[in-house]
Amino acid sequence: MIDLKQEEKVGSLSVFSSLSEHGHEQLVYCYDEYTGLKAIIGIHNTVLGPSLGGTRMWDYKSEEEALMDVLRLSRGMTFKASISGLNLGGGKAVIIGDAQKLKSEALLRRFGRFVESLKGKYITAEDVNMSPEDMEYISMETKYVTGLSEKMGGAGDPSPFTAYGVYMGMKACAKEAYGNDSLENRKVAVQGVGHVGHYLVKHLIEEGANVLVSDIYEDKIKEITKEFKVTVVDEDSIYTEKTDIYAPCALGAAVNDKTIDSLQCDIIAGAANNQLEDEHKHGNILLNKGIIYAPDFMINAGGLINVGLDYLGNYSRDRVFKKVERIYNTVLDIIHKSREEKTSSQEAAINIASQRILDVGKVKAHL
Repeated sequence: MIDLKQEEKVGSLSVFSSLSEHGHEQLVYCYDEYTGLKAIIGIHNTVLGPSLGGTRMWDYKSEEEALMDVLRLSRGMTFKASISGLNLGGGKAVIIGDAQKLKSEALLRRFGRFVESLKGKYITAEDVNMSPEDMEYISMETKYVTGLSEKMGGAGDPSPFTAYGVYMGMKACAKEAYGNDSLENRKVAVQGVGHVGHYLVKHLIEEGANVLVSDIYEDKIKEITKEFKVTVVDEDSIYTEKTDIYAPCALGAAVNDKTIDSLQCDIIAGAANNQLEDEHKHGNILLNKGIIYAPDFMINAGGLINVGLDYLGNYSRDRVFKKVERIYNTVLDIIHKSREEKTSSQEAAINIASQRILDVGKVKAHL
């Protein structure tokens, strides 16, 4: 483990400059030659409590790309926990490599040892290309893990809760855009039909929405079309489809300089993290275009609520669902605040989350 003590550079990024720019407390680089483990743990903020955030495994094009991802993701987790009223901080981890080729029990357990070395400052859970079963291997080496399978006494797959929160947020946006929150006959484009996207499609179909889907993985498309009556579009054209709602549910930065002018929707409400490539620039463009945007860290908080309450104790699925349902009102509050202050919904949500951290930090300073 390398806990950075000096000005190191990854590609063109100065690590300490990156820490300062994003407001992080700590970055931890993890390496193990035998298992091939290369991982980065980002701890953004621990004012509200220990940092909690999933570990994703991805075949990044470069170490610089991995670093940028963990910085953005861990920052988002801070805001997600804060705006959800959880007493948790924001953290995230990325393991660099092709999950189908590199992931093994030994690698996961070695990663667990690195998590354990942080003594509870970072708590891990599942994310992209990780499963509750993978968390079991990690838990063999550390107690600082949540999201274990139900057979292991954990809360299990958080995907249904994430999808339900997105669905609630989507209905709130519809209420604002159309005067009622019904999604019946609304045309919704879901980009990415993995675990969360699949559950989201289920909610939409059950309400009578007309659903378009795309995914880079053919097996996901086969699975979703076998179960539901949906329209399949290719990955590039989903940005240009005329829809009521666009739901990015894959990787981040779907709303960027190349796609933003092509979007023909009234609402953007999806499960992906960091949907805006540049949150200030693209948030303001959406505001000026009149597109209602539900900030990702707010609308996709259901999974964090699930694993967070599991870790904090007194867990019940009913309690989680009731807390996730509050996303509906939170989304409406953010949209109204955005319009009153003539600022993007992303900025309005960040301001609310940041204020809670500041207020609680001042309380703790006087203890």
